Amino acid sequence: MSFPSHYDLLGPEPLTQDGYSISSIQLEDAEEIRCWRNEQMSALRQSIALSKEDQVAYFNDVVRHEFNQTCPRQVLVRFCLDEKLIGYGGIVHLDWENSRGEVSFLLATQRTLNPQAYQRELGVFFNLIKRLGFCELGLNKLTTEAYAHREYHVRAIEEAGFLREGTLRQHVKIEGQWVDAIVASCLKAEFLN
Repeated sequence: MSFPSHYDLLGPEPLTQDGYSISSIQLEDAEEIRCWRNEQMSALRQSIALSKEDQVAYFNDVVRHEFNQTCPRQVLVRFCLDEKLIGYGGIVHLDWENSRGEVSFLLATQRTLNPQAYQRELGVFFNLIKRLGFCELGLNKLTTEAYAHREYHVRAIEEAGFLREGTLRQHVKIEGQWVDAIVASCLKAEFLN
């Protein structure tokens, strides 16, 4: 069975900024994303490594079926620089009735090693995802959650225009330690201003 080329509500054209782009995730992205997810589990809501079979099944059984939905539960995008995949993310847990969704983001593992470059690329991704959420999907609010042990990530989110709403104390256990989760959001009106 063939994999659709894009979400119907997005169309085939990417959103772009300074050589970076986001567009509908593709089946060919699955293996690279699986490797990044397994390498960065402490940043994710993932407790066991994904197998190749798990990843392909997820793309075929979940992602593919969302492409033609009028109100998908998630919109996953590939993040590219000069058309080369460098990360992925999207808007998940979409609540169409209340016009909101949660931003997810994962950069290629090697690209996370330089905090300044990471902050710049997260900023570009978050700008593109705000354009997607607010201008293309018509959402009113985007939220995101970050684990406090990744201070550079929390700083990057806040510098990308997301305001801290609160802290979920000792929300997750990472490598045997309790870690807070930071919740931040951006409203459409803030983005438009």
